[in-house]
Amino acid sequence: MTPDTSRLRNGACPCLSGEQYPACCGRFHSGDADAPTAEQLMRSRYSAFVVLDAEYLLRTWHTSTRPGAMELDPDIQWRRLDILGATGGGPLDTQGTVEFAAHYRHDGQRGVQREHSRFVREDKRWYYVDGDVL
Repeated sequence: MTPDTSRLRNGACPCLSGEQYPACCGRFHSGDADAPTAEQLMRSRYSAFVVLDAEYLLRTWHTSTRPGAMELDPDIQWRRLDILGATGGGPLDTQGTVEFAAHYRHDGQRGVQREHSRFVREDKRWYYVDGDVL
């Protein structure tokens, strides 16, 4: 399934980097580049939820915990991502964590998903392993 980039506001990347989507998370979604840090992978995964790119989410999920399939709810409007903290996860690290709050609206109600996520770097690529919902 092709990501729904019509969900983007003014072409700005949903991860709130200040960059345009194609130059930011879009290049990771298209496979033109790999996220260099755990935090950037977290940001790109959030953006994948915004544009409904389940294929990218599965591709960047570690095989030890990856589900067989996933369906994204097009009625959820992801509004903002706040990175609350990170440990490790740099270009030379093999593990990292990112704590975030993802703000959304669903059925007219506001919500926040807060998570402490774990990442691992294998063969020069970062993967989401799992997370604790806070």
